Amino acid sequence: MKTYFRVLSYAKPLGWLAPQYLIYAILQAVFSVITLGILTPVLNVLFKVEEEASKIPESLPEFNLSIQYLTDVFNYYFLSIVQEDRFAALQFVCVLLIVSIFLSNLFRYLLAIISAIVKANVISNLRNALYNRLINMHIGFFTEERKGNIMSKVMADVQEVEGTVVNSLKAVVKEPFLLIGYFIALFFISAKLTLITLIILPISGFIISYIAISLKKKARQSQETIGRISDILEETLSGMRIIKAFNAINFSKNRFQKEVKNYAEFNISMQKRQALSSPTSEFLGVFVVVGVLLIGGAMILEGKSELDAGSFITFIAIYSQLLVPAKALSTAFSNVQRGLASAERIFGIIDLEPAIKDKSTAKKLEEFKSELSFKNVSFAYGEEKVLKNININIRKGETIALVGPSGGGKSTMVDLIPRFYDPIDGEVQLDGISLKDITVESLRAKMGIVSQESILFNDTIFNNIAFGKPECTLEEVMQAAKVANAHDFISQMEGGYEAKIGERGTKISGGQRQRISIARAILKNPDILILDEATSALDSESEKLVQDALTNLMKNRTSIVIAHRLSTIQEADKIYVMQAGEIIEEGKHEVLIEKGGVYKKLIEIQSVS
Repeated sequence: MKTYFRVLSYAKPLGWLAPQYLIYAILQAVFSVITLGILTPVLNVLFKVEEEASKIPESLPEFNLSIQYLTDVFNYYFLSIVQEDRFAALQFVCVLLIVSIFLSNLFRYLLAIISAIVKANVISNLRNALYNRLINMHIGFFTEERKGNIMSKVMADVQEVEGTVVNSLKAVVKEPFLLIGYFIALFFISAKLTLITLIILPISGFIISYIAISLKKKARQSQETIGRISDILEETLSGMRIIKAFNAINFSKNRFQKEVKNYAEFNISMQKRQALSSPTSEFLGVFVVVGVLLIGGAMILEGKSELDAGSFITFIAIYSQLLVPAKALSTAFSNVQRGLASAERIFGIIDLEPAIKDKSTAKKLEEFKSELSFKNVSFAYGEEKVLKNININIRKGETIALVGPSGGGKSTMVDLIPRFYDPIDGEVQLDGISLKDITVESLRAKMGIVSQESILFNDTIFNNIAFGKPECTLEEVMQAAKVANAHDFISQMEGGYEAKIGERGTKISGGQRQRISIARAILKNPDILILDEATSALDSESEKLVQDALTNLMKNRTSIVIAHRLSTIQEADKIYVMQAGEIIEEGKHEVLIEKGGVYKKLIEIQSVS
């Protein structure tokens, strides 16, 4: 139940909704009981007028807060009317019945409205909390966690919680009041018979709860399978070219169909158990009512009960209505088990602490003044170190280049600068201050990144360039695009800066995507620029345009460039050659050529190719 109440905690802000809900639930229960309680006087009017008329109280009873007082007041007026006009008494009861049913349904409606508001609050707050946690997680989390599984938790699991846990709130809060109201009425009619019938109820409750609890394991397995289905679907959509190029259509179909089959099997098993809950509770309820009928009837026939026929029929009618809230509670309990499995998967993410977060003493970075330094920095993915004792100083305004074979640790090294990761040993410093002592937001505000893969969004060109800076003007965006050599092709597109570029920019070429990415970085106007193989995937013509844009971007900035095409970094202030996580050579282009080491060999290889 801890998970259940945690889900409900996301209903805030509730304000006056909670007390209103309780008041309406109590009133709805009261009028539902009154509606059934009116059966007794109706039966008495029809069958026992003379006997009941002789019982008219001489005067109104003295006021006190009790059911007996309300009953005596009702009997005083009702029996007075019966004595004068039997049909008028019947009309009086019918009017009371209509009013009682109207009020009962009015409060039922108000409960439904409040339930809808609470439900919307829970789902909105839960989904926002999950998204906020995801977006604040460190980069390493997304390399380890399957994307489809994450999407399944955000969409399918939250939907499951909405359809089960939150929808059960109405039953969990309202139905107990109905049960209490019915039992109070039953005790008032016959305490002895009610106590006898209570012995039978725990047996049916145990059977229903056993069925419900068994649902939880199947529900968890079902949701995990949905995550794998989402993962395969996402991989299929993003890798469609490769699937078709390698004739892997049948392989992909088999993977998908296997998980779909597993999901169907788990779902069928779960539905069997869930379907068993409702008829079982109904059968057991009818069984109990029949038992009450036999026991109570025997007591009346043997003269061992104070009940008359009218009261006994009313008792049976009220007792039979116990089935409705009891069945609603058992169904809600069954459904909740499914939802709790999804809720636990959601809270599994919400409870994760980001590996990269601000220290309580972290300060805002106001200005980058002098240098960026790596001091004995080491880093590892798992147990294998990919960076080993890196020591470099990058002065403000310098352009440095990182080159070397793939897997040498170049991208990992630049990922430490915006704190996508933190080193396991040593520290990265900015103006002599550890990056861990600077707030992440203010640190990244000083940086711009252009990577090999242009990360664009399914939006307009304007919004892609202005990403993260929504207050900028069209003139500012256009100026950034001109510096990035992108303005001309944007102007020629239908819609210009308002043209949609498709998912990941699929409606424009690779070179155009890259120039939009550069325009985005130019608009940000960063102090520190990171270029991670920004031209390696382009053809010669596009590369020249992009390289010219990068040259414009790098002016008067501190730039860290990762490049496989060494011709693009020969003017760098310093070049670092990395291999197996270590810096093995450093210096300007001419100096490294003279050394005749790894850098010269890389130049020669590219010259031949």
